Amino acid sequence: MEQGEAVVTSVLTLVLVHGAWHGPWCWELLMEQLSGVEVRTVALSSSGSDPSNLGDLYEDAAIVRSVVAEVDGPVVVCAHSYGGAPVTEALAGMGKVRRLVYLCVFQLDVGESLFGVGHGTPPPWWEMHEAEGYIDPLRPREIFYGDVDPLIADAAIARLGHQSLAAVSQPLTQASWHKIPSTYVICERDCAIPPAGWQWPAAGPAGHRRTTARPARPTRAASWCPRPHPRDRRSPPA
Repeated sequence: MEQGEAVVTSVLTLVLVHGAWHGPWCWELLMEQLSGVEVRTVALSSSGSDPSNLGDLYEDAAIVRSVVAEVDGPVVVCAHSYGGAPVTEALAGMGKVRRLVYLCVFQLDVGESLFGVGHGTPPPWWEMHEAEGYIDPLRPREIFYGDVDPLIADAAIARLGHQSLAAVSQPLTQASWHKIPSTYVICERDCAIPPAGWQWPAAGPAGHRRTTARPARPTRAASWCPRPHPRDRRSPPA
């Protein structure tokens, strides 16, 4: 190497994919704990304020794949709740993805859907608008934010959107976890996806919105993301 030649390092980028009813805003507290890590967030089309203009699972998967494709270098993808479905659908065959981190997620396989794993029976806290094609959450404070500071919970509830019914009903056509190393994180006090029947190894005492209640803890799942060299430091994308 010639004197003064730039040192080029391959820095992992962490891509964060939100769950149903939420948006990229739900990662804000977590991102404050990720100083020095390259982070990108994904805005899924299936959640939003206009129930007549919501996307579906396959549109969400295309968005996830597009965001990952734009990253120059290796990627770790962390998906929360529903976000695990489009991530599982989207990333098969993408060699740059080094690991998938599933946070409070059902492990779906090809042919399965979130609605299907419940045998077509919605949870009692889903307010179904079948004719209009969307779902609203009942009791969001209890279901999502039971262990969250009340002021933070109030702010989050005010930002919740509607969720596409199609997105939770459509089956997967691919399952990227078959080929990509995966880490599963479950929360023992999760009211949205009760963990009683889960067999996944990583558990902790938190509710469904773990990144809101205990934002420092999921950073352990990103501990393999090396900090950039001081000469190669870049600001995380907005």
